[in-house]
Amino acid sequence: MRIGVHLGTSGGVSNTIPRAQEIGANTLQIFSSSPRMWRAPKVDPEQAKRLQELRAQLDVGPLVIHTSYLVNVCSQSEEVRQKSITAFRGEIERALALGAEYLVLHPGSWKGLSRDEGLKLAAESIEKAIDGLPWQGTAFHIAIENTAGSECSLGGNFEQVAELVERLKRHAPVAVCLDTCHTHVSGYDIVTPEGYAETMNQVAATLTFDAVRVWHCNDAKAARGSKLDRHEHIGEGTIGLEPFRWLLNDPRFAHCAFIAETPVDEPGDEERNVRVLKSLVK
Repeated sequence: MRIGVHLGTSGGVSNTIPRAQEIGANTLQIFSSSPRMWRAPKVDPEQAKRLQELRAQLDVGPLVIHTSYLVNVCSQSEEVRQKSITAFRGEIERALALGAEYLVLHPGSWKGLSRDEGLKLAAESIEKAIDGLPWQGTAFHIAIENTAGSECSLGGNFEQVAELVERLKRHAPVAVCLDTCHTHVSGYDIVTPEGYAETMNQVAATLTFDAVRVWHCNDAKAARGSKLDRHEHIGEGTIGLEPFRWLLNDPRFAHCAFIAETPVDEPGDEERNVRVLKSLVK
């Protein structure tokens, strides 16, 4: 089982690997630069080399990178969309330099457009961002993440994620990242046994289990269907412990990385949430 958490990169990105091991994680997610700034420094080759050596030595992987929150590949604004294409290309370049397997992307907001126009722009923008980059022969994938389903947010249901994946797969290596909090607050039932089974039937019918490579394991502060993206510690929110037990022991997702993006309210919270997830594995 690959269970981990999102970690900060203070002191150098390579420091995240021993830190992950210290808290019992064997996979992790990071930001490759500040998630709230357009400009980003290039990857330090020495840090990248050490990161990859430590990963091999300590068997930590896959490495997942989360794209900057500023990137909106389906923005109606030409300026924002062009900045997003440039920024996302930089994200891909850094992911390749670091040897990351997955780069998670929120599809963005199509406010001011139709949903279909948003899907078309998102696919075109991602294709432009990856054009000419040397991803062939690597394990790298762009992982499209489902969203909490707020108004004009692309990816608020499995069908939208599946449609974007379908449009992209001829042009880029693409996978899916599903978030438990987003799934729950967007309206899917993963809390009752019957609801979990039906939601997984919908995953099979739209995305396929093989396409899902990363699960963001987050409990939710808000109610099912609320569209509010507020993460909570595992087992302490409106999802509860049992759905995480079902998910972690679901053989259809045995190939996935399970990564917590839970709050850090006090020291030790990262380790605590990893420990809770690991305790649910049979």
